[in-house]
Amino acid sequence: MTLEALTIGRVGVDLYPEQSGVPLAKVQTFAKSLGGTATNVAVAAARLGRKTAVLTKVGPDGFGDYVRDALVEFGVSPVYVGTSPDLLTPVVFCALDPPEDPPLLFYRLPTAPDLTLTAEDVPWDVVPEVPVLWVTGTGVSTEPARGTQRKILETRGRREHTVLDMDYRPMFWSDVDAAREQISWMLDHVTVAVGNRTEAEVAVGTADPDEAARRILDRGVSLVMIKKGADGVLVATQDGSWTVPPHPIQVVCGLGAGDAFGGALIHGLLSGWEPVRIAEYANVAGAIVAGRLACADAMPVQTEIEERLSGQ
Repeated sequence: MTLEALTIGRVGVDLYPEQSGVPLAKVQTFAKSLGGTATNVAVAAARLGRKTAVLTKVGPDGFGDYVRDALVEFGVSPVYVGTSPDLLTPVVFCALDPPEDPPLLFYRLPTAPDLTLTAEDVPWDVVPEVPVLWVTGTGVSTEPARGTQRKILETRGRREHTVLDMDYRPMFWSDVDAAREQISWMLDHVTVAVGNRTEAEVAVGTADPDEAARRILDRGVSLVMIKKGADGVLVATQDGSWTVPPHPIQVVCGLGAGDAFGGALIHGLLSGWEPVRIAEYANVAGAIVAGRLACADAMPVQTEIEERLSGQ
């Protein structure tokens, strides 16, 4: 397989309530799905026909076996999925209450295998050459993964299509300042940055999309996409900025929509599309997933996105 995109970071097993609008204490049954931002993005891009792999780690348990099997089923290479012998594969519970922004309960203690990535786990021959390299904010929340991801970016040398998913989860950080220091460092080593208003504020100190985009572009980034929810997506380059309107959908579960957006972003970059076209396509991909339950299992294929686009 000639790899087109390598994503690096979080993996887990998501357990989704089959009862909506109730707290976890009232949930009776759960549905299992592959999860984790970097993993979901790789799946989303694979569903769009791209050859992807994820660099991550799991535990030596049944859920680790499930992760590898699920990746293969979704068309994502598991060759760079390592094993941390003394840790468990993470499990994440969500409560669909409210469904638009479900609270998450992470079981990742004392730490998660994906945060134990070291230089020995990295395919160093792939890092400089893969057409799209995708890193995340969560991936630098602690050592040794932080130092590993930094070395990956330094080795990459800011090659075209080096993407930072700002991916801020407050429970993984001691405070916002610590997150800002680490995520901000990565902005000097990537060409594309994507995130929502909160993640932009963590990275550059303002939640105003236009100002945040300006600050990120000033760091040498070529393309910025800031997701504004019901207000659409801000697309900014060194040549100007545009707002792509939202795609209306009846929300079933807000989780995974951003990862679908990410997978479509990878597809658009590899296709050589203009930034606004990429954002329009990615926005629809995210909306489709928001209208479904689960993350990886909900990722759309090209025909579904194109049908929605043609109906706009």
